[in-house]
Amino acid sequence: MKFAKRFLIAVFVIYLLPALASAGLWAMKEHPTGYRNARWSSAGILPEAPADKPAAIYVYSAMTGGLKGSLASHAWIVVKKEGASSYERYDKVGWGTPIRRNAYAPDAYWYSNMPRRVLELHGDEAERLIPKVEQAIADYPYGKPGGYRIYPGPNSNTFVAHVLRQVPELGVVLPPDAVGRDYLPNGEFIHVADDWKDVSISLGGFFGVSAGARSGLEVNFLGLVAGIDIVNPGIKIPGLGYFGTGSQLGV
Repeated sequence: MKFAKRFLIAVFVIYLLPALASAGLWAMKEHPTGYRNARWSSAGILPEAPADKPAAIYVYSAMTGGLKGSLASHAWIVVKKEGASSYERYDKVGWGTPIRRNAYAPDAYWYSNMPRRVLELHGDEAERLIPKVEQAIADYPYGKPGGYRIYPGPNSNTFVAHVLRQVPELGVVLPPDAVGRDYLPNGEFIHVADDWKDVSISLGGFFGVSAGARSGLEVNFLGLVAGIDIVNPGIKIPGLGYFGTGSQLGV
C-alpha cells in the first residue's frame, strides 16, 4: 500500500505536474484556430540550397497544433547531397501517403511553430551517411497508407526515431516531447544500437526505458519522458523539455 502511494505521488510530481504546467503555459499563448489558418511557410533558417554547397543532413522538430501542442512535437529529416540545387525533406503524416517528400519547405513552420534544430551535419560525414539515411527511410516498416497511429505510435516521431536508430552515427535522439519516438517497430520489446551506445526497452510505446551515451537515462510513462542527460548535462522534464548545459534540445 505504501509502495502504491509513493508510486502515484512520484508519477504526479515527475510526469503529471509538469505536463499540467506545460498545458497551462501553452493555453496562455496565441495559436492558429485551425490547419488553414496556420503558418506553413519557410522560417528562413536554412540558406538557399545552391548556397549551401557541402552535403548536409538536418533533423528538425516543432511543437504541433491544438491542445496536443502543449506536450507533443513533430519531427522531420532534411538531406542535401554535395552541390545539389535543392533540399529533400521527409515527413511522416497521418493522411494519404504517409511518407511525404518535399510537402513543405525544408525549414517550414509547423502549425505556426518555429522549427528547432535537433541535428546539423555537413561535409564528408554527411555525404557518407546520406545513403544510409535514405535506405533507413525506404526500409521504414510503416511507410504505406494505414501505417500511422497518432498515439502511442507509429507516428511522425516513430519514423524519425527509426532513422536515427538505423543510423546511430548521427549521434542524436529526438527531444523528450517527441511523443511516439519510443514506439519500437515490428513489436520489438528491446533495441540495442549497432554501436552499443544506446539501449531501449519499450512496451508498445506506452512505457519504456532508454539508456546510453545518446539518451542518457530516460523513463517513458504513457508517452511522457523524464530523464537525465550525462553527455550534455541536464534534465528532461515532461512537456517542458530539456534544461541544462548542452544543446537547445539536449541531444
